[in-house]
Amino acid sequence: MLFENLNIIEPIQRALKTEGYTKATPIQVKAIPPLLEGMDLLGCAQTGTGKTAAFAIPILQGLSSEQKNLKGRQVPERQRLLPYQFYRVFHLNKKT
Repeated sequence: MLFENLNIIEPIQRALKTEGYTKATPIQVKAIPPLLEGMDLLGCAQTGTGKTAAFAIPILQGLSSEQKNLKGRQVPERQRLLPYQFYRVFHLNKKT
């Protein structure tokens, strides 16, 4: 499934496309819609399957000034390296 089919706001869609991400992984397809609705979620998938982005995209959307209906924040609790992963996903993985 494409990210554009997941009800993600335009600025995040644009950032994903700029970084070369167009197709969502299975964990992202299953996690993003309920998280965008403010539901709780426990996700389990192998390393490298996109779990961090599956949780980060709804968090970023919830923090966006374009998002009027702010709901609870989702935090994947069992990821010991979460801050580092966020940094790598949203800073270091930029294409040059």
